[in-house]
Amino acid sequence: MTVVNVFQKMRFGDWAIRLGFMTPEQLDFVLSKKTISKQMVGQLCIEEGFIDHEQLAKIMAAQYSFKYVELKNIDDPELLNLIHFELMAKYNFVPYEKKKNELVIAVAEPMHAFRAIDELEMLTDLKISVVVASETKVSELLKKMESSRNVLDSVSDNMRLSIVRESDKGEDILSIERVTAEESPIVKLVDSTILDAINKKASDIHIESSDRGVIIRYRINGMLHQATDPIDIQYQSSIISRIKVMSELDISEKRIPQDGRFKLKVRDRNIDFRVSVLPTIFGEDAVIRILDRETMVSTKGEFRLDSMELPQGELLRIRRMIHAPYGMFLMTGPTGSGKTTTLYRAMSEVNSRDVKIITIEDPVEYQLKGITQIPVNEKTGLTFARGLRSILRHDPDKILVGEIRDSETAQIALQSALTGHLVFTTVHANSSFEVINRFIHMGIEPYNLMSALNCIIAQRLIRTLCHCKVESRLSKEVMAASGLDPEKCKGHVFYDAKGCGSCKGTGFKGRKAIIEMIELDDEIKELFIARSSIAELKRKALASGTTFLRKAAIQEVFNGNTTLAEANRVTFIETFS
Repeated sequence: MTVVNVFQKMRFGDWAIRLGFMTPEQLDFVLSKKTISKQMVGQLCIEEGFIDHEQLAKIMAAQYSFKYVELKNIDDPELLNLIHFELMAKYNFVPYEKKKNELVIAVAEPMHAFRAIDELEMLTDLKISVVVASETKVSELLKKMESSRNVLDSVSDNMRLSIVRESDKGEDILSIERVTAEESPIVKLVDSTILDAINKKASDIHIESSDRGVIIRYRINGMLHQATDPIDIQYQSSIISRIKVMSELDISEKRIPQDGRFKLKVRDRNIDFRVSVLPTIFGEDAVIRILDRETMVSTKGEFRLDSMELPQGELLRIRRMIHAPYGMFLMTGPTGSGKTTTLYRAMSEVNSRDVKIITIEDPVEYQLKGITQIPVNEKTGLTFARGLRSILRHDPDKILVGEIRDSETAQIALQSALTGHLVFTTVHANSSFEVINRFIHMGIEPYNLMSALNCIIAQRLIRTLCHCKVESRLSKEVMAASGLDPEKCKGHVFYDAKGCGSCKGTGFKGRKAIIEMIELDDEIKELFIARSSIAELKRKALASGTTFLRKAAIQEVFNGNTTLAEANRVTFIETFS
């Protein structure tokens, strides 16, 4: 065992001062607070903003005579397979590197290392050495390891997801689904598929019937990936029936589309699912939309606009709009473009004790503290329009309407915006300028709409490259076909996706939002009311500081965050002057 057992006599605070992270005055303040709060000194130092998590790790490494490391992704499968994940989670460590007969582990809390070393040496038959890394980095890696474990390989025969039903009284009741022995393999398949999709952070599960059998695909980061080999077509009817039972749909009806929803309890949290079943020539297909509230939380631990990593100018413009006293803050884009997430971030920033905020959503995708949230329930007659009418009688300052789908909801939302409320909402449209036509089709007069609207934001999600990205040389033909001037791009470095263990071979790690924000000043409102051409509207918006979606996507390409092919996939190709 290579661990040093002799601790340095210097205390945590002495090391913090010696390493230059804190002043004696700051340490005295923390120690005085410790006598009241009884918290650990290191945690208090972080809470007061005197040090960060990396500095905390450096101090503890020095205090216990360990080496500090800046932990990054671990892409070596052999290293990860040496130790069971449960043991890593128990002692809060990750394997760092392997040298001949020695295994180095990275820990966040050195005291945990001594409890883990004996057990690890017996299991691995290797000498164990310890390095110290920040708690945030260790936790982040453990979370990634947990989510990447393939549930399909470890499903037990008695595994069953708990379906949560709602009673007439509004209480959650756990119903036990009784199935025959013949049905249990199908139940197991559906349950394991759903669990696997949740672990892989998929947004949708596609169950498709074809001449090759039943194909299951996940939509991850906006792209579809086949999850398994085709399943024999004889099981197609049983799979769809199981999904219908979960969604309380009509099992006998196979000729018309059906829509439903269900809720599952997974790892002590409830996850909502929306289901759409569609008849095709090979049988019925199903798409399951996963609404996992946990994935809504920012990876940086803050549910704010900052973590969207938007250009500073765009961030300032959005913040100006969300702090307006009244009017409508309108977002548009296709399904799955992150509109609701952006609205949640905006709501979190304007949420304070002296403001009353009420939302009506279908469904409530993430619970926000201090905000009254109402789920739409069409079975009981609680529609967007009916809920919005009731909300206005509750004296709100700000209102979020999850989506404007019909003329009645549109009329009430506009009246709310015109009578002293700030209304946040979304509308499905292909672009910022086409939003007006959507409202006109709902029977809204352009003048009334323009009186209420403060801004229109179109949003898309673009995949970002993993750290394994490689430099790419683009031909003049490819640049020209993408609307770029080869002469202006001469010497510029482009990147392409490669693929590694960290990104599961895709070359991409997550997505980020790109936006097109149009502030509706008096001039542009007059152009909208006069039904001016799109070209004229674009010229005015450009002069007012709008960055169009295409330009925002190309800027991400120039910044090395994504590929030109990805920018072409997400936005229409246009030429720039």
